[in-house]
Amino acid sequence: MSDTLRDQLLGLGFKPAPKPERKPQAGKPGQPSGKPHARHPGKPGQAGKGKPGGRPHAPAGQGPGKGGKREGDIDLAKAYAIRAQKEKDERIETERQKQEEARLRREAKARLEALLKDQALNDASAEIARHFPYGGKIKRIYVNEAQLKALNAGELGVVQLNGRYLLVTAAMLAQAEATFAPSVALKVDPNAPAAEDPYADPQFQVPDDLVW
Repeated sequence: MSDTLRDQLLGLGFKPAPKPERKPQAGKPGQPSGKPHARHPGKPGQAGKGKPGGRPHAPAGQGPGKGGKREGDIDLAKAYAIRAQKEKDERIETERQKQEEARLRREAKARLEALLKDQALNDASAEIARHFPYGGKIKRIYVNEAQLKALNAGELGVVQLNGRYLLVTAAMLAQAEATFAPSVALKVDPNAPAAEDPYADPQFQVPDDLVW
């Protein structure tokens, strides 16, 4: 509209149209948004804390892991599981070794039995009791006078087989020891002092009716 026409309209009593009010733009620095900021309860600088029904934030590194368990609990459970498995493996290995040892003993005793077949020199009519320590107890075998001398001279020996004590030659005793050492019940060293074997002399025989 030209200034002349505007002047004419103003002269006729028309008022100029009011200018539209400009609203402040929200989000710009330094300009109020027009709405007051809501204040959260709690201490300043701790927005979000203290909400009714809210849960406090866990410190860093202490948050719940999978299944609600902390990392320390998981590590402890893992350590227990490893120890339990190790103990189980040790028990299995110990049992395996026992079974292996038992198998070897059975095989050795079977070989010993075959070795000593018809090799015993026991005299059924012998009346002299030759005592000797074996297995933590005092045992005896009956021999005749000649066998006693040979036994004390190391020319004979005694082997235990299936609960029996067999009188054998020194050579057979050596083979028996190589086959199954625990079977050797009496092996006399002829060069050893007599005091080391008090049962070698018949005068020191233990009475048959003595209870050990």
